[in-house]
Amino acid sequence: MEPIARLSRLSAILTMLKSNALVNATQLSNKFGVSIRTIYRDIRALESSGVPIYVEEGRGYKLMDGYTLPPIMFTEQEANALITAQQIISQNKDKSLIENYSNAITKIKSVLRTENREKAALLEERIAYIKNINKHVSSDNLMKIQSALTNHYVLELTYTALYDGNTTQRNVEPMAIYHTQDNWIMVAWCRLRSDFRDFRLDRINALIERSHHFTPREFDLIAYFKRGLQQ
Repeated sequence: MEPIARLSRLSAILTMLKSNALVNATQLSNKFGVSIRTIYRDIRALESSGVPIYVEEGRGYKLMDGYTLPPIMFTEQEANALITAQQIISQNKDKSLIENYSNAITKIKSVLRTENREKAALLEERIAYIKNINKHVSSDNLMKIQSALTNHYVLELTYTALYDGNTTQRNVEPMAIYHTQDNWIMVAWCRLRSDFRDFRLDRINALIERSHHFTPREFDLIAYFKRGLQQ
């Protein structure tokens, strides 16, 4: 079984390298339950097969820019997981997320084997996520906020606070996004208040992505939650 297991592992390592900016040997060792020495051998095997892996000393591995993988083949269980996620996301209240996931899942379905594609179509007819059954949409900015977060763009908001109903103009630096039972919430550094603030997406009346970048701040989402619980 070892040759088959190793082939599967090499394929998975290649996918991780393509999906992540940087991956180190310890992460790969923990992920696949093998020794770091085995990971070193796997990396050498991939390099020998022509995969252009770049090593950043003391940090990890990454693929050279421009390298592309052959089409990904999903297992039946992976395809089912994607179809299940589609049902959940379709009931979300942010229009931009629903539309972008729908476009993505259409592309994913096109690369499924015929047999798995037929099974995915059957599952799609026989699975439902009963929440927000009327498909109420309360925001349309999640994708813009995600892009601003990862590219460090300042956002200009027109925001109506829930607690007092006042509407203000804010320039904010998006730090993180989380979801409650009903709403998406952005954590951002508010330049008006000079502090971190939570902004419900359904309370954003207008959003403009500014052309200038902000300098990334140190931020830990879990630590932020813990501080909130202690207050």
